[in-house]
Amino acid sequence: MLKLTIKWQRLVDEAQRTCPRCGGTEEELEKAYLKLKEVLQPLGIEVVFVKEELRMEDFKKAPLESNRIWIAGRGIEEWLGAKTGQSQCCDLCGDSECRTVEIGDNVYETIPSSLIIKAGLIAAAELLPIKTPYNSKITLIRREKT
Repeated sequence: MLKLTIKWQRLVDEAQRTCPRCGGTEEELEKAYLKLKEVLQPLGIEVVFVKEELRMEDFKKAPLESNRIWIAGRGIEEWLGAKTGQSQCCDLCGDSECRTVEIGDNVYETIPSSLIIKAGLIAAAELLPIKTPYNSKITLIRREKT
């Protein structure tokens, strides 16, 4: 069975609390994980969701590492053709500029499940082997425009 790993890290304090932005992303990740698991299982792809904690001392050195998502070892921004941005957070993060995802004119502080699912499907498509009838080779023929 093929494996698609979704890894997420976020700031967590000693009491296991995180900020509302990361808390919202966690809820969206749970929804996306369940949907991807349901959709990809018939294709022989196992979806694994890994949560990692970022401690306050590491967060202070690199706040953009919090609320970061990787799918199949690549950042979600890469799968979506998005950019990493930042905006002031709140609560546990203090006045830190925390990670956002920017796609066109849209800026996401909490990453919606629809974007996670989209990135997961793109990544899953790359995992699937190309099979041809009779195991023949596929030849790409490039035609010149006339």
